[in-house]
Amino acid sequence: MYDATAIPVDLGSAPTMQRAKGVARISYKTVDTQTRLDNLFQSGCAKVRLPRVYDSVPTAVLINTAGGITGGDSLNYQIKLAAHCSAVVATQTAERAYRRTSGIGEIKTDLTVQEGGKLDWLPQEAILFEKSALSRKMTVNLNGNAEFLGVESVVLGRTAMGETVEDIYFKDSWRIFRNEKLAFADDILLEGDLDKRLGGSATARGKRAFATVVHAAPDCAEKIDFARNTLTQLTEENADLSVAVSTWNDVLVARFLATDGRSMRSALMTFLENYRSAVLPRVWHC
Repeated sequence: MYDATAIPVDLGSAPTMQRAKGVARISYKTVDTQTRLDNLFQSGCAKVRLPRVYDSVPTAVLINTAGGITGGDSLNYQIKLAAHCSAVVATQTAERAYRRTSGIGEIKTDLTVQEGGKLDWLPQEAILFEKSALSRKMTVNLNGNAEFLGVESVVLGRTAMGETVEDIYFKDSWRIFRNEKLAFADDILLEGDLDKRLGGSATARGKRAFATVVHAAPDCAEKIDFARNTLTQLTEENADLSVAVSTWNDVLVARFLATDGRSMRSALMTFLENYRSAVLPRVWHC
């Protein structure tokens, strides 16, 4: 006779949770003055799609098939452009950092652009939920007169859904090198009481969405007036939006603060399309 009591059961140990891991590597080369895909590698939950575009700049779309990131997950992206290549890289949708039981989710991005190349790094926003933990690190290596334009944006909860975010861990680190010399460094760390940390006039003034746009190019200082005029128009249309822009060391930086994700996204889309003189990838309009 079968005796269920004979089966040993350990009620004290917690099950090991499955974690999402993903790696995506993309490289481009020049063939007859045109940018062409050179190599593509994808594994785990990191996938790459190459939509058909009708201009000379190829676009790659990154997809996290895990549907989000939580403690212990890791994503690793590597993009390389050979000399005189141009490419746009975006994400299919917003990245979501969910409540964690333990550990920290990690996203590591390494971008390399050779002489005469241009890379537009245009991921959609990251949405951070209550009790989430996310660490992002992006390293950009530029050679010669290579050009990089990148955006990273963050939304603390979905205001329209009535969500509040009070306790998270978020670390964001940017490093941009030109010819192996540091040209730009930026770090953000949010942890603990967000109302206290973001309520001050020197931080976020209570706003729950923020973004940074960085343009590294030898001639970016020439666009400072255009950037300021565009941002001034945006603030006149939206009183809940705060913006600033500055340039030094061949790097232009624009900062955005907004009450919610919708206001910030709208402002970012307008600014990026005007500043780049090009429409954003179709995934931004879905």
